[in-house]
Amino acid sequence: MAQPSRMATIVAATDFSDAAGGAAEWGAQLARTHAARLVLVHALLPPVSPTAAPEFVPLPPHIYEEERRAVKEALEKRAEELRRTGCTVETQLEIGPAAWTILDAIERCKADLLVVGTRGLTGFKRILIGSTAARLVRDASCPVLTVHPDATQHRPVHRILVPTDFSKDAARALEAAGRILGPVTDHARVTLLHVYRTTPEIVTPWPAPVLMEASRDVETEARKLLEETAAPLRELGIEVDVLARAGYPPEAIDEEARRIGADVIAMGTHGRSGLKRLFLGSTAERVLPAAPCPVLTVRNTDRTEATRPSA
Repeated sequence: MAQPSRMATIVAATDFSDAAGGAAEWGAQLARTHAARLVLVHALLPPVSPTAAPEFVPLPPHIYEEERRAVKEALEKRAEELRRTGCTVETQLEIGPAAWTILDAIERCKADLLVVGTRGLTGFKRILIGSTAARLVRDASCPVLTVHPDATQHRPVHRILVPTDFSKDAARALEAAGRILGPVTDHARVTLLHVYRTTPEIVTPWPAPVLMEASRDVETEARKLLEETAAPLRELGIEVDVLARAGYPPEAIDEEARRIGADVIAMGTHGRSGLKRLFLGSTAERVLPAAPCPVLTVRNTDRTEATRPSA
């Protein structure tokens, strides 16, 4: 985990739901800590063309324009509330599909962090964060902090859970946690968690003692690597716990986050595949909806860029 460095721009996507409100609160707190600007982005779908979707009855132009003005006023009102807390806030009302407009906004703003809610309002004209959060996590060029609807208020970050498969993506998540969350962490404690899965006895010809021995070997190897990962953190004065356990990764991560009262989970969006490794690619998306705290995800931007997602 690197020494904290300042961020310049934080983007928070909002649809005015409780989850998005919590995301804005987290974004504002981090913006104040880093003396960064906070950009509130709202995506409004354009009017549906009768040619493109004849099954929909298009809204009259003046109704859509009234809706646009109302949304803009609501966005400015939210920004002003955050400005009164000492935060520099800008607003952007974008017309277009949610995922596209948010991804464009973070590129345009050169964002250091994107903050989103895991669920949003339903309805034809609103950004549906619930359906786009996974795409943003997969495709955003910067780290993404997703906030569950229950986490409507920012809270001090003391306990950070870092699931790791010892891949470069997991290491990036650890670095990002230090850079983004470090300044707001007094007496932080990090838990490094490795979850491994063993072959079920019911589908193998090997006897139980063989499976138990293999499991012990995996755990021993994992604990050694965990201690190596923890060493540089401890040199920085950070308290680190290490834990290797068998289980289904998403469930194990959720259980451990609840057990330690984690304030944030930090993890990569991709990882190693194979029997002995936690595969973070699918795990991250399964952790997001049920996590008991915000989840910071980091994508490996060295890979070939993914195809732009649809709305």
